[in-house]
Amino acid sequence: MNRHVVGKAADLPPGERLVVTLDGRSVGIFNVHGAYYALLNRCSHQGGPLCLGTLVGLAESNQPGEYTMTRQGEIIRCPWHAWEFDIRTGKAILDPHRSRVKTYQVTVEPGVPAGVPADVETYAVSVESGLLVVHM
Repeated sequence: MNRHVVGKAADLPPGERLVVTLDGRSVGIFNVHGAYYALLNRCSHQGGPLCLGTLVGLAESNQPGEYTMTRQGEIIRCPWHAWEFDIRTGKAILDPHRSRVKTYQVTVEPGVPAGVPADVETYAVSVESGLLVVHM
């Protein structure tokens, strides 16, 4: 599995996306309410640029004539034919068992700020139950 650093998490605020080319594939990275997801930028319907589509919510209804909008910003609508996909899973909204787009794992990892020499001594830091722990 290849790792690709695509930028700083702080540069991709909630509700925004970044489309990049990784290993020859166009991939969209999304910040959905502070969580990061990546999708292949190719709609499974007819190959449209899915990640350039509109971010929408999900219309849900318990009875005819009444609906509520939920999951705002968690659904991507293809700009070609309006097929909709769950950004978190890649599954199509209309037929989630048969149609989906490829998803990729996204992690936020600590990095060395620009301008800091690579040979500077560092220590791993983690947060456990609200306590800041330095591992030496």
